[in-house]
Amino acid sequence: MMDLDLISKTDHIPVLIEPIIKNISPVRGVWIDATFGAGGYSRALLDAGADFVFAIDRDPNVFSLAEKWLNKYSGRIELINDVFSNLEKHADDVNGVVFDLGVSSMQLDQAARGFSFLKEGPLDMRMSQTGPTAADLVNSVSEKILGNILYFFGEERASRRIAKAIISRREKELFETTTDLARVIEKVLPRSKPGQSHPATRSFQALRIAVNKEYEELFDGLFSAEKSLSVDGYLVVVTFHSIEDRIVKRFIKARTGNLHSTSRYLPDADVLPAQFTQITRKAVKPTANETSINSRARSAKLRIAKRTNCKPGKNLTLAELSVPTVGDYYSA
Repeated sequence: MMDLDLISKTDHIPVLIEPIIKNISPVRGVWIDATFGAGGYSRALLDAGADFVFAIDRDPNVFSLAEKWLNKYSGRIELINDVFSNLEKHADDVNGVVFDLGVSSMQLDQAARGFSFLKEGPLDMRMSQTGPTAADLVNSVSEKILGNILYFFGEERASRRIAKAIISRREKELFETTTDLARVIEKVLPRSKPGQSHPATRSFQALRIAVNKEYEELFDGLFSAEKSLSVDGYLVVVTFHSIEDRIVKRFIKARTGNLHSTSRYLPDADVLPAQFTQITRKAVKPTANETSINSRARSAKLRIAKRTNCKPGKNLTLAELSVPTVGDYYSA
């Protein structure tokens, strides 16, 4: 068993790493770390016995942080700056793919990246630092679209009131900073009580997801992983909020032949040959010990599936899995 107290003394604590290693042991062969970040999963896989890791991240800034420990794994790891929906272009017939979703603590800690409502910085939120920013979004989309983004991507109950307040403010002055937007949201929602999340938490999550098209990227990444995995290869996914987990859960159900329509008005999806078998029947959650060491793990859920010998199936759509997309709201 891994010593989480020892791991906590390093730069990055890979969430749910103990149950991951337990379920995929013996660790062997070639793996893809689809969300490299600080490299916690790559290092854990290599230390557990993986021969080689392709480490992918869309954020070009993360790789410089790995320089201090890369020499330990010389010849066993390759760093790749790309989105994980392209992972099949970089490796195939791999023994496993691991995803650790959401924004990293490194990104939150850097005010200039614009992810945190607690630190003043430009309202950016781009992981790859290309394309439209969060400021571009809140300063241009309609009130209806903005409300949809906050509601569907952030599950924010006060989405319509917040969207109205944002539109009202931008008519006078455009948004430029994170704290500027956070203050507007705080005026709409009551201040959080001790132990509760900040009033802007859900709105910032929603905008980040929209800016980076995270749900579309995750969905495409899962299909790309399916194509890259060898027979008996592992798909390992750690999620941090309900919609992410729903996408992964329904993808695995579809690819194990167990997906049924969520609406009585829609037909069930075609039953296809199973590309995966489930390893974790239910989502695995962190222990009390892990959350006491690593508060980031509190909302984490782990799902693992193993590749069968069936060839990759046809790609489904997010709509077939009853998951909203950014495109739906930009065209509303």
